[in-house]
Amino acid sequence: MDKTLFEDLTQSLKEAAAIRRGELAPGRVTEINLPDVKAIRSQIGLTQSDFARMMGVKVTTLRNWEQHRRSPKGSAAVLLTIIANESDTALHILNERRVEQGR
Repeated sequence: MDKTLFEDLTQSLKEAAAIRRGELAPGRVTEINLPDVKAIRSQIGLTQSDFARMMGVKVTTLRNWEQHRRSPKGSAAVLLTIIANESDTALHILNERRVEQGR
């Protein structure tokens, strides 16, 4: 390994340890805001069964999200964010999809 690269990595590890101990402030902080599934479902007024069906997940999965035993990931988290921010549009599109599929 290149000596300069090794020194850079060593310095980075020392800085990470100092940040962890609270001796140094991080250069940047990334916050991940998970959607509040129960609040979103309540906002649009659907039962757990109806909301789970609309999301395309099992009711047990929805319950786990609502009780914070699990967190929605990937496209489910994106869909929840869209529903939270643009509920009228999202519900309109999702209801059209259900009608087209004969549900």
